[in-house]
Amino acid sequence: MRAYLDCGGNLIDTSANYTDGLSELLVGEVLRDYSREKIIVVTKGGYIQGQNMELARKNNFPEVVHYGEGIWHCIHPEFLQTQIQRSLERMKLNRIDVYLLHNPEYFLTEIQHHGTPSHSDHEEFYRRLRAAFGFLEAQVDRDIITWYGVSSNNYGLSESDPTMTSVARCLEVARSLKRDHHFGLVQLPMNLFESGPVLEKNNHGKTVLEFCSKENLGILVNRPLNAFTGSRMVRLADFVKRGEAACTPETLSSILKPLREHEQRLGVELQAPLAAGNGIAALMEGLVPQLQSSAHWEQVAGSHVLRPLQSWLQSSQQRYSHDMRWQAWVEDLLRIINPMFEEISRYLSAREQTTSDSLRAGLSRAGYPETSESLSRMAINVLVNLPGLSCVLNGMRRPEYVEDAMGVPALTPVDGIRILQDFSQLKLPL
Repeated sequence: MRAYLDCGGNLIDTSANYTDGLSELLVGEVLRDYSREKIIVVTKGGYIQGQNMELARKNNFPEVVHYGEGIWHCIHPEFLQTQIQRSLERMKLNRIDVYLLHNPEYFLTEIQHHGTPSHSDHEEFYRRLRAAFGFLEAQVDRDIITWYGVSSNNYGLSESDPTMTSVARCLEVARSLKRDHHFGLVQLPMNLFESGPVLEKNNHGKTVLEFCSKENLGILVNRPLNAFTGSRMVRLADFVKRGEAACTPETLSSILKPLREHEQRLGVELQAPLAAGNGIAALMEGLVPQLQSSAHWEQVAGSHVLRPLQSWLQSSQQRYSHDMRWQAWVEDLLRIINPMFEEISRYLSAREQTTSDSLRAGLSRAGYPETSESLSRMAINVLVNLPGLSCVLNGMRRPEYVEDAMGVPALTPVDGIRILQDFSQLKLPL
């Protein structure tokens, strides 16, 4: 975050439910070292998870949507009051520049679990939005927030979709409250595959992009590089640097070889049973080929590898702690397994490069000029050249991600609308 701010970044987007409040705490820690007036802070509320679940169970807030196990949702003013106060405290702020209702369409999608949302369901949805907007207007009057809006994943859907969220209806709700309302912007996902906000005419015959431009509403785009297509998520980025070799069937075996030999040594020296029956190396040899990506590996490594390993180490420690060979073996294991986990992540990333190469070729066929820039820069460049777009929100968890993303404004402009139109017609082998 500091690297981003130091090279000119001026907008931070977070939410109360990102890492259960820790994201806002991090924002507060960093912001104290920067000029507050130069940075726009956007945060959101609506999700009931983690700490908020405990809060909701104690307070019994009205109009809670019980979406699923461990995940509820609420935009009632009583709940929003607690969320804004907690966000201010975590970020050490007196005022929030932009406050967004976070995915209020959960009301409609929860109903869809049991049947198709009706006309009356949609009327109730916008009634709840009106109550929330009224509360947020009062927060503006108190100088607690400056602008408000809605972050919705469903703005780009077809009008025929029963869970579609309408920007036009949201604006009508705000205008019904005050002529000089402060409903100023929307946030939505958009990328090469999810281009509905640019292509779907679902707001009085206009696309979201066209409607917001006409009404002077800001548009914040999220998930520019994490695209959902069909039943999978595609990462719009390169995973292997140009000139590096892609992985082969023998690559995984080579990565696991040091661990496999180390586990065999344990059996020879101590005649000890291996973890997970046949050893962690054998476990990963069966597990890793089933994984789709490095992100998938991060999701399953803890429960499927680390926890069984830790459990085995604890039980074995009780049995072999008196043997110096055991202690030395464990120390060597830790030296082997940490870099091996990194190698597994790189191995899975390299497997994804085939998809990335296909996407780059698709962009070229859709009219993107020939370039040596990274796929991630190309994908973001398409978006930043869309007329009326205010900001593309890109997760930048590492300094190299910051460097990559912040180089986009220097790229040659492209015809974003035409590229998205042509790209949407392609049949890509993914």
